[in-house]
Amino acid sequence: MDDDDLLRYSRHILLNEIGIEGQERISAAHALIIGAGGLGSPVALYLGSAGVGHITVVDHDTVDMTNLQRQVAHTLARVGQPKVHSIAAAIEAINPQVKVTALQQRADAALLDALVAQADVVLDCCDNFATRHAINAACVTHRKPLVSGAAIRFDGQIAVYDPRDPLSPCYACVFPPEATFEETRCATMGVFAPLVGIIGSMQAAEALKLISGAGQPLTGRLVMLDGRAMEFTQMHVVKQSGCPVCGGSPS
Repeated sequence: MDDDDLLRYSRHILLNEIGIEGQERISAAHALIIGAGGLGSPVALYLGSAGVGHITVVDHDTVDMTNLQRQVAHTLARVGQPKVHSIAAAIEAINPQVKVTALQQRADAALLDALVAQADVVLDCCDNFATRHAINAACVTHRKPLVSGAAIRFDGQIAVYDPRDPLSPCYACVFPPEATFEETRCATMGVFAPLVGIIGSMQAAEALKLISGAGQPLTGRLVMLDGRAMEFTQMHVVKQSGCPVCGGSPS
């Protein structure tokens, strides 16, 4: 860590829970972000500004005018560009030291299997259950911690699923893949702009805690936010016996 790094990351280094060693772990880490929209924007900006050494962003979509209400990594000048390239440019403008791999692809099972294996932490910032379950399955297979976030209308949620912890449930324990959930999209249901910023910022915080070893992660807890009343509700979640993904019993 040179003098420029000591200056740039000084406010992290001043924290006893992080310090120089924690910041060095952040700088050596590889974060995988699936989704470059409302949640992926603050996640990428905060991980980039915090100095995560390598960030891989996966999203197949392009920047649209309707995104600009909440997807703060994108700009009017980048409408029509791939979202992953727009996010890479946003990170570059804040912290050119960060290596960004931008993949304009759909996150299918084969791609996730390859990418998750290379990551230190995975952040689910997508907007559909099929992809969420594919991300979870890859994280369980490769024993990688998963920070999962979701936001729609005025409602948000966040949880950490960590296969390295024998007591941690996986995403499928909480949201069974065989269950029927109504797919809700911002395009049809709407979303309160700051909500994705709140949840995305919390996802970035959990990822940085997992990487640096600071604090206690949200493993085993599901935190829900009602943005109308600005009230947080927390529930403890446990492994489910016979879970088709993680097996449901401590290993």
